[in-house]
Amino acid sequence: MTEPGPFAPETVVVEQLKQAWRRRHTDPALAVSTAAGSRLAQVTHTDDTQSLLTGVSGELLVRVMRTGPALFHLTDAAGREAGTAEAPGRVRTRQLSLRTAAGRRFFITRRALVSVEWLLTETDPDQKPTPETLGRVTVSTADRWRGLQRYVVETDPGLDTSERRTVVSSVVCLHLLRRPPGESSAPA
Repeated sequence: MTEPGPFAPETVVVEQLKQAWRRRHTDPALAVSTAAGSRLAQVTHTDDTQSLLTGVSGELLVRVMRTGPALFHLTDAAGREAGTAEAPGRVRTRQLSLRTAAGRRFFITRRALVSVEWLLTETDPDQKPTPETLGRVTVSTADRWRGLQRYVVETDPGLDTSERRTVVSSVVCLHLLRRPPGESSAPA
């Protein structure tokens, strides 16, 4: 039986690795794992503008390119667009606006600045009527002394693999907005 890809499970964990707390560390900074802890992929920051999401065997899955202060373009291994993520507004960690490769739009929105949970919806949650929740991202601190972050990404079974790829990749973008490589600031 083959292992599922990193975008097949409905729940994955994106977590800072213990050695990643050193800001100049060049090995993988984030790991993507199943809820049970099996490693599915890893994220390496090549510089301040590019991060690579690779499978456990090293194959490129998604390239995350920061093209503006709060704008990210996602491309697959063949260089085709896999989606975008953008943080509109002044508080860049409050909401990400996503677009998949097929053009489907999603929002990952934190309801309050002190909230540890972002909701995944198809429309802006501030609009009426309140949209259906298609998933959630919950952040916690995996190591309080080092401040390592852990994101649990839960998605609806109705999302396909390419939509999950955009959502998981956007969590990498969210982490980059909260904890930019090379900076030692506290999380937003």
